[in-house]
Amino acid sequence: MKTDSPCKLPVTDRRATPAVRSPIAWRIGLVAWGLGAGAAVAQPQEATPAPPPAAANPAPVAEPGTPVAPATPVAPRAPAPAAAAPSAAPVPPGTPLLPRVQIQGGRLTDTEERRQSTAARIVIGREEIDRFGDSTLGEVLRRLPGITVPGPAGRGGAPRMRGLGGGYTQFLIDGQRAPVGFSIEQITPEQVERIEIIRAPTAETGARAIGGTINIITREGFRVRLNDLRLGVETQRGRSSPNLGWTWNQPMENLIANVSASVFQRRQLFSSRTVTTDEDLGTGLVVREQFATSRNEEVRNGLNLTSRLQWRRENGNLLVLSPSLFHIQGTNDRRFTLDQSLGTDPAPYSTALSEQRNRFTNARLNGQWRQRFDDGLRAELSGGAGSWTARFGTLRNEFDPAGQRLRTFDDEGRVDEQTLNLTGKLSKLVDGNHSLVFGSEVETSRREEDRTTLQDGAPILTEFGDQLTASSLRFALYGQNEWEISPNWSAYAGLRWEGITTRGTAPDGSQPENRSSVTTPLLHALWKPVAGGRDQVRFSLTRSYRSPTLQNLVSRPSLSARFPVLGPNDPTSPDRAGNASLRPELATGLDVALERYLPDGGVLSASLFHRRLKDYIRNVTSLETVSWSPVPRYVVRPQNIGGATTQGIELEAKFRLDQWVSGAPRTEMRTNLSLYRSRIDQVPGPDNRLSGQPPGTLNIGADHRFRGTPLSAGTTFGWTPGYAARASAGQFSEVGVRRQWDAYALWSFNPNAQLRVSATNLLPRDDLGVDAIDSIAVREIARSVSDTATTWQLRLEFKL
Repeated sequence: MKTDSPCKLPVTDRRATPAVRSPIAWRIGLVAWGLGAGAAVAQPQEATPAPPPAAANPAPVAEPGTPVAPATPVAPRAPAPAAAAPSAAPVPPGTPLLPRVQIQGGRLTDTEERRQSTAARIVIGREEIDRFGDSTLGEVLRRLPGITVPGPAGRGGAPRMRGLGGGYTQFLIDGQRAPVGFSIEQITPEQVERIEIIRAPTAETGARAIGGTINIITREGFRVRLNDLRLGVETQRGRSSPNLGWTWNQPMENLIANVSASVFQRRQLFSSRTVTTDEDLGTGLVVREQFATSRNEEVRNGLNLTSRLQWRRENGNLLVLSPSLFHIQGTNDRRFTLDQSLGTDPAPYSTALSEQRNRFTNARLNGQWRQRFDDGLRAELSGGAGSWTARFGTLRNEFDPAGQRLRTFDDEGRVDEQTLNLTGKLSKLVDGNHSLVFGSEVETSRREEDRTTLQDGAPILTEFGDQLTASSLRFALYGQNEWEISPNWSAYAGLRWEGITTRGTAPDGSQPENRSSVTTPLLHALWKPVAGGRDQVRFSLTRSYRSPTLQNLVSRPSLSARFPVLGPNDPTSPDRAGNASLRPELATGLDVALERYLPDGGVLSASLFHRRLKDYIRNVTSLETVSWSPVPRYVVRPQNIGGATTQGIELEAKFRLDQWVSGAPRTEMRTNLSLYRSRIDQVPGPDNRLSGQPPGTLNIGADHRFRGTPLSAGTTFGWTPGYAARASAGQFSEVGVRRQWDAYALWSFNPNAQLRVSATNLLPRDDLGVDAIDSIAVREIARSVSDTATTWQLRLEFKL
C-alpha cells in the first residue's frame, strides 16, 4: 500500500495545502531574530556584577512583612554580598559615578527572575498580560514563546507547549496542580499577576510535564491600596459581548485582603462545511459524495471570583486563605444540512436541529501555612478542597427532505467531582550554599456521573448503566538540592516518585483498577562563561510522564451524532470509548539553551530539546462489534502504540530597535520562532508525526510609546504552517495554514483613567482540514472548512 498523502486538497482549495515547504515565513522569523542577535553582538560583553543564581523556582524577594504570591517556591538562596542591581538607564558621559547600592525590597524583574533560575523559565508580568486587553487567558498565552493554541482563531482549545497535544502540558495555579476539571477559561487575564513558562520539569513542580509547565500566579496581596475597575465590550459579526472586571486590595497592618472578580458574556456565530467522498481503493473512482453544513450560535455567561486573605507575622510566618468560585452557563443552537449527490445508500437525514444547554460550577478553598524556625528550617503546608458540578443536555431532531421528523436524540447528564489535596514541604539552606527541599503530596478525587441517552424516547446504552463512579488517589515524594559550584556554575539535582491508583465501577458491579507509578530523576545545570557576564548556557536531563485521565480509563461510550445507533457509521464520524488497560507514557528529555541578556534590557535565547517517548498514547479508530448496535461500528479509543521521538529548536528575541540602530525609535520588539520534528516508530512515513504537533510557529510583535503623547500602540502577527499527519498506515489528516494578526492602542487620559482599543484576527482566514481513513475496500475523505472573524474590543480602565 502506498503511504504518501492520500488526501491532498483539490486545486480550487490550495489555501489548505500544507505550507511546510514554503520558507518565506521562516525567513522572516530568522531575520527578526537576527536583528536581535546583531544588537547583542554590537554590545560589548562586560562582566557586570549580577545577583547570584536563584533556585530553580525562586520565591520573590520582598520587604519584611510584604506578602507576595508564591512562585513555585523553593528555599531561598543566600544573597551574594557584592551583588548589584542593574542600572535602569545608561549614564551620560562625564557624569560622576556614585557607589552602587543593592536594593532588597520588591520583587525581581521578570527578566532577572528568568536569568537567575537554574532551570529554564520564562516570566510574563502584568504589563504583557494586559497589553492587548484580551478577554481570555488563552489569547494571552497564544503569543508567548513555544505555545500554540489549536483550532480556528478565537475558538482554540487548551494551550499546549512545543506543539504537543492535550495532557503533555502541566498547568499549575500558584505553584499547585490545577484541579481536575480545570479549563483555561476559568481564569480571566485580570485575575493573573504573572505567568511562568517552565520548559523542563523539576521535582517540586511535578514530572507530568513532557511538553513543559505553565504556572499561573493569581493576583497577590500588596502593601498598597488598589481599587481598579475595567469596563469592556467586544463585538464579532455584529454580536456584542460585554465584560466587567474589578480588583481590590486593602492592607491592614499584618493583614492583607485581595479580591478579583469578573463578569462576562460571550456571543459567537460561526459555521463550517464539509465534503465527504468515498473512493474505491481498487479503481480510484468516487462511489459516494456528501455535502454537509453546520451553523452554530453560542452564548456563554460567566462569573469569576477569587480572593486572598494573608496574615503575616514579623518573623516571616505566613497564613493564606484563598477561596474561589467559577460559574459558566451557556447555550449552543446548531443547524445541520446533509446532501448526497452520489451513492446507493441514502443519507441518514436531510436537515437536523440541535439544542445544547450546559452549566458548570467550580468552588474551591486553598490554604497555605508557612513557619520559619530559628535554625533556618522552613516548614510549609498547603492544600485545598474543591467541588465541581456540570449539567449538560442535548436535544437533536433529524428530518427528511420533506421536513418529516425521522428520529429524536435526547442526551442528558450530570457530573459531580470532589477533590482534596495536601502538600507538605521542608526547606533549608545548608552551609550557606545548598538549598535543600523535601516534600510529599497526596491528592484524591471522586467522580459520579449520571447520564441518560434516549432515541425516539427509548433508552440506549443501557448495558453501561445510567450511573458511573470512579475515584483516583495520587501520592508523591520528592527531594531536591540546588547549589552554586563556582561563580561560573550552578547545579540542581532532584528525584521524584509518584504513584496513581484509579478505580471505577462497572455495570455488573465489579470495580476495575488501574495502578501506575513513575520514578523521575531530574538534573539541571547553569554555566556562565564569564562570571557575572550576560551570557549563560543551560543544560537539563530529565524524565517525565503523561498519565491517562480518568475519562480515558473508564469513559462511557459517546455516540456519533451524525449516524443513528441502529445502523453503521463512517470512519470519519466514529463513536468514542475509553480503555481501562492504558499505561503511563514515559519520556526521557534533554534540553540545552543559550541566552544573552542585553545591557539595557531584553534577551536573546536559543533552546534545543529532545524527548524520547515510551508507550506513546494515541487515539486509534477501528471497526468493532459493539454491544450498543446490531451492526459493527467505527470506534476511536486511546491506545499505547509504542515509541516516539520529538525534538526542536525555539528562538526568542526581545530588544529595542535603538539597541541595534543608533537613532532608531525606542520600539520594543518581541519575536519567537519554533521548529519541531517528531516521529512515531510504529507508524509508516512520511508524516508520521505526533498528533497535533505542527512543524513550527512564528510570532513577531512590536510595541511603541509615542513620546510627548498619551498614546501607545502595538501589534503581533502569528503564523503556523499547514502540515500533514499520519495516525496509521490507513489513517491520515491535514491541517491548513493558520495566521492571526492582532493590534491594540492605549490612550491615557490621566494616571487614573485610560482607554484601550484592540482587534484580534484582523486578517480572517478560513480554517481548513482533511481527515482520511481506509476501510476494507473504500477510502473515506472528509474535507472541512470553518470560518473565522475579526473581534474588536473597547475597554475603559479606571483606578478608583
